[in-house]
Amino acid sequence: MRGIYGRSLVAGIALAMVVGGCGSHRNSLLLERQARGPLDEEKDIARSIAWVFEPTTQTKSEHDLEATMTYADAAFQKRFFDNPRIFGHNSGKNPFFPEHVVFYVRLVNKSPKKVKINPDEFVMLDDLGNQYATINADYINALAESKAPISSMTRGVLEDAHPGYFGFGLPMGKLMGKVTWRFILLKIANLQPGYLYSGVVYDGLIAFWNPHEDAKNLKVVLANIKTDFKPDDFPATAFDVTFDLTASRQRQASPPK
Repeated sequence: MRGIYGRSLVAGIALAMVVGGCGSHRNSLLLERQARGPLDEEKDIARSIAWVFEPTTQTKSEHDLEATMTYADAAFQKRFFDNPRIFGHNSGKNPFFPEHVVFYVRLVNKSPKKVKINPDEFVMLDDLGNQYATINADYINALAESKAPISSMTRGVLEDAHPGYFGFGLPMGKLMGKVTWRFILLKIANLQPGYLYSGVVYDGLIAFWNPHEDAKNLKVVLANIKTDFKPDDFPATAFDVTFDLTASRQRQASPPK
Protein backbone atom coordinates (compact mmCIF):
# COMPACT_ATOMS: atom_id res chain seq x y z
CA MET A 1 0.00 0.00 0.00
CA ARG A 2 2.87 2.34 0.76
CA GLY A 3 4.02 2.05 -2.88
CA ILE A 4 0.55 2.92 -4.17
CA TYR A 5 0.25 5.98 -1.96
CA GLY A 6 3.82 6.98 -2.71
CA ARG A 7 3.23 6.98 -6.47
CA SER A 8 -0.02 8.85 -6.07
CA LEU A 9 1.71 11.45 -3.93
CA VAL A 10 4.47 11.95 -6.49
CA ALA A 11 1.91 12.32 -9.28
CA GLY A 12 -0.11 14.76 -7.21
CA ILE A 13 2.93 16.87 -6.41
CA ALA A 14 4.00 16.86 -10.06
CA LEU A 15 0.58 17.98 -11.22
CA ALA A 16 0.53 20.72 -8.58
CA MET A 17 3.91 21.92 -9.85
CA VAL A 18 2.55 22.10 -13.40
CA VAL A 19 -0.57 23.99 -12.36
CA GLY A 20 1.34 26.26 -10.01
CA GLY A 21 4.05 26.92 -12.57
CA CYS A 22 1.53 27.80 -15.22
CA GLY A 23 -0.20 30.10 -12.82
CA SER A 24 2.94 32.15 -12.25
CA HIS A 25 3.59 32.04 -16.04
CA ARG A 26 6.87 33.97 -15.93
CA ASN A 27 10.17 32.32 -16.65
CA SER A 28 13.04 33.64 -14.55
CA LEU A 29 15.10 34.26 -17.72
CA LEU A 30 12.62 36.99 -18.66
CA LEU A 31 13.24 38.75 -15.36
CA GLU A 32 16.81 39.52 -16.37
CA ARG A 33 17.69 42.88 -17.86
CA GLN A 34 17.67 42.70 -21.65
CA ALA A 35 20.69 44.98 -22.04
CA ARG A 36 23.66 46.35 -20.20
CA GLY A 37 22.94 50.03 -20.06
CA PRO A 38 21.11 52.75 -18.14
CA LEU A 39 18.52 51.18 -15.86
CA ASP A 40 15.88 53.77 -16.66
CA GLU A 41 15.99 52.80 -20.37
CA GLU A 42 15.25 49.12 -19.73
CA LYS A 43 11.47 49.58 -20.05
CA ASP A 44 11.85 50.66 -23.70
CA ILE A 45 13.95 47.64 -24.72
CA ALA A 46 12.69 44.33 -26.17
CA ARG A 47 9.44 45.82 -27.37
CA SER A 48 7.50 44.57 -30.38
CA ILE A 49 8.97 46.72 -33.13
CA ALA A 50 9.57 46.28 -36.85
CA TRP A 51 12.81 47.98 -37.87
CA VAL A 52 14.34 49.27 -41.07
CA PHE A 53 18.14 48.95 -41.06
CA GLU A 54 20.53 50.39 -43.61
CA PRO A 55 22.47 48.94 -45.24
CA THR A 56 20.43 45.77 -45.39
CA THR A 57 23.46 43.68 -46.36
CA GLN A 58 27.16 44.38 -45.96
CA THR A 59 30.40 42.44 -46.17
CA LYS A 60 33.56 42.92 -44.14
CA SER A 61 36.87 41.07 -44.13
CA GLU A 62 39.29 40.74 -41.23
CA HIS A 63 42.30 38.41 -41.13
CA ASP A 64 41.01 36.78 -44.32
CA LEU A 65 37.70 35.90 -42.69
CA GLU A 66 34.98 37.23 -44.98
CA ALA A 67 31.79 38.03 -43.05
CA THR A 68 28.50 39.03 -44.68
CA MET A 69 25.61 40.18 -42.51
CA THR A 70 22.01 40.69 -43.69
CA TYR A 71 19.15 42.06 -41.65
CA ALA A 72 16.59 39.27 -41.43
CA ASP A 73 13.27 41.10 -41.31
CA ALA A 74 9.90 39.35 -41.10
CA ALA A 75 9.80 38.66 -44.86
CA PHE A 76 13.36 37.27 -44.82
CA GLN A 77 12.53 35.00 -41.89
CA LYS A 78 9.44 33.68 -43.64
CA ARG A 79 11.47 32.77 -46.74
CA PHE A 80 14.28 31.35 -44.66
CA PHE A 81 12.17 28.97 -42.59
CA ASP A 82 9.84 28.01 -45.43
CA ASN A 83 12.35 25.44 -46.70
CA PRO A 84 11.46 21.76 -46.21
CA ARG A 85 14.88 20.65 -47.51
CA ILE A 86 16.46 22.21 -44.42
CA PHE A 87 13.72 22.12 -41.80
CA GLY A 88 11.66 19.11 -42.85
CA HIS A 89 8.16 18.87 -41.40
CA ASN A 90 8.90 21.92 -39.22
CA SER A 91 9.33 24.19 -42.25
CA GLY A 92 6.94 27.12 -42.46
CA LYS A 93 7.16 27.82 -38.71
CA ASN A 94 9.06 30.78 -37.31
CA PRO A 95 10.65 30.47 -33.85
CA PHE A 96 11.24 34.21 -33.44
CA PHE A 97 8.95 36.98 -32.19
CA PRO A 98 8.54 40.70 -32.97
CA GLU A 99 10.52 41.38 -29.78
CA HIS A 100 13.63 39.99 -31.51
CA VAL A 101 15.96 41.50 -34.07
CA VAL A 102 17.56 38.83 -36.25
CA PHE A 103 20.55 38.85 -38.60
CA TYR A 104 21.74 36.29 -41.13
CA VAL A 105 25.52 35.87 -41.05
CA ARG A 106 27.67 34.07 -43.64
CA LEU A 107 31.33 33.40 -42.87
CA VAL A 108 33.99 32.29 -45.35
CA ASN A 109 37.42 31.41 -44.00
CA LYS A 110 39.81 32.42 -46.76
CA SER A 111 42.80 32.14 -44.46
CA PRO A 112 45.11 29.10 -44.45
CA LYS A 113 44.59 29.03 -40.67
CA LYS A 114 41.61 27.89 -38.66
CA VAL A 115 39.52 30.41 -36.78
CA LYS A 116 37.23 29.95 -33.81
CA ILE A 117 33.95 31.75 -33.31
CA ASN A 118 31.64 31.97 -30.33
CA PRO A 119 28.32 33.68 -31.13
CA ASP A 120 27.61 33.92 -27.40
CA GLU A 121 30.25 36.66 -27.34
CA PHE A 122 28.77 38.65 -30.23
CA VAL A 123 27.16 41.94 -29.19
CA MET A 124 24.97 44.73 -30.50
CA LEU A 125 25.48 48.34 -29.38
CA ASP A 126 23.12 51.28 -29.74
CA ASP A 127 23.78 55.02 -29.63
CA LEU A 128 22.03 55.37 -26.25
CA GLY A 129 24.67 53.50 -24.28
CA ASN A 130 23.10 50.03 -24.34
CA GLN A 131 24.87 46.74 -25.06
CA TYR A 132 22.93 43.64 -26.08
CA ALA A 133 24.07 40.02 -25.95
CA THR A 134 22.89 37.37 -28.38
CA ILE A 135 19.93 35.37 -27.12
CA ASN A 136 19.78 31.60 -27.37
CA ALA A 137 16.99 29.05 -27.58
CA ASP A 138 16.40 29.14 -23.81
CA TYR A 139 15.41 32.81 -23.86
CA ILE A 140 13.27 32.42 -26.97
CA ASN A 141 11.48 29.39 -25.53
CA ALA A 142 10.91 31.32 -22.30
CA LEU A 143 9.22 34.10 -24.25
CA ALA A 144 7.12 31.54 -26.14
CA GLU A 145 5.97 30.00 -22.87
CA SER A 146 5.05 33.40 -21.46
CA LYS A 147 2.89 34.09 -24.52
CA ALA A 148 1.14 30.70 -24.45
CA PRO A 149 -2.30 30.37 -22.83
CA ILE A 150 -1.89 29.71 -19.12
CA SER A 151 -3.81 26.46 -19.26
CA SER A 152 -2.08 25.01 -22.34
CA MET A 153 0.66 23.03 -20.59
CA THR A 154 -1.69 21.76 -17.88
CA ARG A 155 -4.22 20.70 -20.48
CA GLY A 156 -1.55 18.90 -22.49
CA VAL A 157 -0.38 16.98 -19.45
CA LEU A 158 -3.90 15.96 -18.50
CA GLU A 159 -4.70 14.88 -22.06
CA ASP A 160 -1.66 12.58 -22.01
CA ALA A 161 -2.51 11.09 -18.63
CA HIS A 162 -3.44 7.44 -18.99
CA PRO A 163 -5.24 4.99 -16.69
CA GLY A 164 -3.18 2.25 -15.11
CA TYR A 165 -3.12 -0.20 -12.18
CA PHE A 166 -2.27 2.57 -9.73
CA GLY A 167 -4.73 5.11 -11.15
CA PHE A 168 -3.82 7.75 -13.76
CA GLY A 169 -0.22 7.96 -14.86
CA LEU A 170 1.32 11.34 -15.68
CA PRO A 171 3.94 11.53 -18.46
CA MET A 172 7.09 12.68 -16.69
CA GLY A 173 8.59 13.71 -20.04
CA LYS A 174 5.86 16.32 -20.30
CA LEU A 175 6.46 17.50 -16.76
CA MET A 176 10.22 17.78 -17.17
CA GLY A 177 9.98 19.49 -20.55
CA LYS A 178 10.44 18.21 -24.09
CA VAL A 179 12.15 19.12 -27.34
CA THR A 180 9.84 21.51 -29.18
CA TRP A 181 9.71 22.47 -32.85
CA ARG A 182 10.98 25.93 -31.86
CA PHE A 183 14.05 24.45 -30.15
CA ILE A 184 14.75 22.22 -33.17
CA LEU A 185 14.54 25.12 -35.62
CA LEU A 186 16.81 27.32 -33.53
CA LYS A 187 19.42 24.60 -33.16
CA ILE A 188 19.47 24.12 -36.93
CA ALA A 189 19.32 27.78 -37.94
CA ASN A 190 21.45 29.60 -35.37
CA LEU A 191 25.22 29.99 -35.61
CA GLN A 192 26.96 27.63 -33.20
CA PRO A 193 30.40 28.03 -31.58
CA GLY A 194 33.41 26.15 -32.91
CA TYR A 195 36.31 26.06 -35.33
CA LEU A 196 36.16 27.03 -39.00
CA TYR A 197 39.04 25.52 -40.95
CA SER A 198 40.51 26.96 -44.12
CA GLY A 199 38.01 27.10 -46.97
CA VAL A 200 34.97 26.47 -44.77
CA VAL A 201 31.74 28.37 -45.53
CA TYR A 202 29.40 28.62 -42.55
CA ASP A 203 26.12 30.52 -42.24
CA GLY A 204 23.26 30.92 -39.82
CA LEU A 205 21.27 33.36 -37.71
CA ILE A 206 22.02 35.44 -34.64
CA ALA A 207 19.35 37.24 -32.62
CA PHE A 208 19.14 39.97 -30.00
CA TRP A 209 16.39 41.57 -28.00
CA ASN A 210 15.00 44.55 -29.89
CA PRO A 211 17.08 47.63 -29.15
CA HIS A 212 15.75 50.73 -27.43
CA GLU A 213 12.88 52.19 -29.43
CA ASP A 214 14.72 55.52 -29.80
CA ALA A 215 17.95 54.02 -31.14
CA LYS A 216 19.14 55.57 -34.40
CA ASN A 217 22.55 53.95 -34.90
CA LEU A 218 23.67 50.42 -34.12
CA LYS A 219 26.85 48.38 -34.24
CA VAL A 220 26.80 44.60 -34.50
CA VAL A 221 30.14 43.20 -33.40
CA LEU A 222 31.20 39.64 -34.19
CA ALA A 223 33.51 39.77 -31.23
CA ASN A 224 36.54 37.88 -30.02
CA ILE A 225 37.13 35.70 -33.08
CA LYS A 226 40.32 33.76 -32.46
CA THR A 227 43.08 32.61 -34.82
CA ASP A 228 46.86 32.03 -35.04
CA PHE A 229 46.64 29.00 -32.76
CA LYS A 230 49.86 27.74 -31.19
CA PRO A 231 50.72 24.04 -30.84
CA ASP A 232 49.04 24.04 -27.43
CA ASP A 233 45.87 25.38 -29.15
CA PHE A 234 46.28 28.81 -27.54
CA PRO A 235 45.20 31.65 -29.90
CA ALA A 236 47.79 34.36 -30.45
CA THR A 237 45.28 36.67 -32.17
CA ALA A 238 41.74 37.76 -31.41
CA PHE A 239 39.80 40.20 -33.59
CA ASP A 240 36.35 41.68 -34.14
CA VAL A 241 34.26 42.21 -37.26
CA THR A 242 32.04 45.27 -36.84
CA PHE A 243 28.98 46.27 -38.87
CA ASP A 244 27.48 49.78 -38.61
CA LEU A 245 23.76 50.28 -39.15
CA THR A 246 21.33 53.17 -39.20
CA ALA A 247 17.97 52.32 -37.67
CA SER A 248 14.44 53.60 -38.16
CA ARG A 249 11.09 52.20 -37.08
CA GLN A 250 8.23 51.06 -39.23
CA ARG A 251 4.96 52.51 -38.09
CA GLN A 252 3.48 49.14 -37.26
CA ALA A 253 5.14 45.83 -36.38
CA SER A 254 4.58 43.03 -38.86
CA PRO A 255 5.10 39.71 -37.08
CA PRO A 256 5.98 36.70 -39.25
CA LYS A 257 3.08 34.52 -40.30
